[in-house]
Amino acid sequence: MSKKRTYSAVSNRYFAAGKSVLLRAVQTARLMVGVGDYQQYLEHMQSHHPDETAMSDIEYFRYCQDSRYPGKDGSLKRCPC
Repeated sequence: MSKKRTYSAVSNRYFAAGKSVLLRAVQTARLMVGVGDYQQYLEHMQSHHPDETAMSDIEYFRYCQDSRYPGKDGSLKRCPC
């Protein structure tokens, strides 16, 4: 019976490690296309700027897209492809 528990504990640890790697890969892919980590942004706002109102997730997405692909000031017209 102890072997069963040990196997379960080991498999849970590998599952948690795999989940962490997958989450990091998703975060990296999002950052590559100009979509920031909204949860990290909210944590930053809470800890560093508690008196300011955080952007909604839609506002944050638009902010990230406009930062990545500026077009209003004439410097770059969206995707340079």
